Amino acid sequence: MRIRLIRFFGVVPPLLTALVLASCGAEKMQFAPACPAPGLVKPLAELDRYRPGSQDVRDLIVRARIVDITGKCEPGDNEHTIVTTVKVVVEVARGPAMEGLDYNLPVFVAVTDSASGAILDKTLFTLPVEFVRNVDLARATSNEVRMEIPVTPQKSGAAYGVIAGIQLSPDEVAAWRRNNPR
Repeated sequence: MRIRLIRFFGVVPPLLTALVLASCGAEKMQFAPACPAPGLVKPLAELDRYRPGSQDVRDLIVRARIVDITGKCEPGDNEHTIVTTVKVVVEVARGPAMEGLDYNLPVFVAVTDSASGAILDKTLFTLPVEFVRNVDLARATSNEVRMEIPVTPQKSGAAYGVIAGIQLSPDEVAAWRRNNPR
């Protein structure tokens, strides 16, 4: 009698496990989609903004740099898209020429094709940075930027990249090129 009870109780746990797993199969298993790789382009991740026409340290308004890009992916409304949401984190140092305690930093988030590097979509926005009185360093995090990315069985979200940068003026681009010859 004792041997039969052990055999019976030895069969019950695997049987219950099989029934529980079978009931889970009623819903479709869905995994997180492959996400684009985040990245920074060095000349666009840092900014020294001066008063117009000057490069003198006394005319420095702000020195800014992107310190982080955070985000997530989820399936889109249909099987041909994924939705990527991204936040950009910046640190900004106040220069001697800055007036006031607030600064609006022009920032962008772009989706790129990883193979060609081409920009497929770009969102430009202003990131407000608030300084505390008598403190010259501030950190700010953007609101979420939402971007839909097309996917196919042949091209997943991993075939794309997401970059963030500070939108430079034409004069700032020219100054960067002068200071960083190839």
